[in-house]
Order: sequence, then structure tokens, then C-alpha cells
Amino acid sequence: MTAHVPIRSSETPFGGRQPHAVQKALGMLEAVARLGPGTTAKEIAAFAGVPPATAYRMLNLLVADGYLVRVPDLSGFALGRRTAELAQAATESTPSESLRDVMEDLRGCTRFGLHVASFAGSRLRFVDQDPDHEIVAITTLSKSLHANAIGKLMLAHVPGVCPDAELRRLTEFTMCDRESLARELRDIVSLGYAQECQETRLGRAALAVPVRDSSSFVVGGLYLHGSAARVQPDPDLVRFLVDGSARLTGLL
Repeated sequence: MTAHVPIRSSETPFGGRQPHAVQKALGMLEAVARLGPGTTAKEIAAFAGVPPATAYRMLNLLVADGYLVRVPDLSGFALGRRTAELAQAATESTPSESLRDVMEDLRGCTRFGLHVASFAGSRLRFVDQDPDHEIVAITTLSKSLHANAIGKLMLAHVPGVCPDAELRRLTEFTMCDRESLARELRDIVSLGYAQECQETRLGRAALAVPVRDSSSFVVGGLYLHGSAARVQPDPDLVRFLVDGSARLTGLL
């Protein structure tokens, strides 16, 4: 068992700007948890809405206290030991859920199709499919990663997975330009979700968010699809998916 480390004491009363500073620090921890190991200081500052100079000072404090660590090549940050201890304590204090339980609950909260895909072995494979919303031409998704939300999510987050040499056009909306695709993949990491709109199949749109393991590595994705007229990356729908994927952490 890890020895208990007392939190810092201060003679200064909790007030003034301190509550706001706590919110910023928590936002920065959430940024690393959402964006994954290796997240840069610039990405953390942008995600948390913190000025870069302030972010750098706070990152040093979070590293010094063990809530964050620097990745081996010093290019970014990952969650630290003390954050892992907090996560473990939270997990132990709540009843465990199975992937199937979570998905049944989530499907009861949306009118769209909802599926879970695994990225194990650098291979896109659906491990839990919505029985009421079949994915038409599902094999196309793994064969044309550049043309759908779950495939682009995998390209953005899984090292070593690259788009095909030929970005095959499936519809008039398929992105076939490599530079544009590279920009979109960077946006996916920054925004925390991927989207498609009629790129694989006319009339279909979709969103996808990462599913992580207990170490915050991306191991799969939560994929929502519906008609192109109804599925849009509006804040409420994205929040629904992000919250849902958080419940799936460690279940893949």
C-alpha cells in the first residue's frame, strides 16, 4: 500500500482567487485524462482555457505533487501516481458495471444507434453492436478508416495505424486529400471527438469519442450514428458521448 502523503497546508484562508485556481488545476487534469498520455502543455492550456504562462506554472506544481508526470521524451504529460490513486479509490467506492450494462443504459437515453469498437491489435472491431440500429455496410468502416468517425478516431489516437495509401472515394463527401485529413486528425485529438457526414454512406452521419483503459490509453471508441439531418456535433450530444465513454473506462 502506498504511504499516505499529507496534502499541503497553508496559513492563507481559502478565498479570493483560490477557488478559480482549483478549477483550472482540475481542468488541466481532465485535459490529460481526456487527451491521453503525451498531451503537450499547449494542448492542456487550450483544453482547460488557461493562459499558457499560467498553465506552465500550474503544470510544474502538479508534476511536483505527483498528480502529473512528464513522458520519457519530455514532450508532454501523463497522469501521475496520485491521480491514479484517486481514480482507484473512486472505482472501489462505486459498484462495478459491465460493458453491456452501461450500453443498455446509454441506449435507453438516445434515439440514435450506439456501438462500441475495440482497437486491440491495431484492428477496428465492433465488440458491442446496437441490436436496434444496424450499421449498414459495417465492414466498410474498417476498410476505409479515413472515411468514417470511428476510423478517424483510431487513426488519430493509435500509434502506427495509418490511412491507406489510396484514400478511396466512397461518396462525393469523402475526404481524399491527405493534408486535410491530417488537420482533421489533429482536431480530433484536440476536440476529443470525431465526426463524419455522408463520407461513407449517403444520408448517414456519426460521431465517435475515445474509450480508454485504466491507464488512460485509448483502446476503442463509442460510435453514434443516425441520419445526416439529425446527427450533429452539438454540445449536448458530444457531452452525452463523453460521459458515456467515461463510464466505459477499463471495461474493454
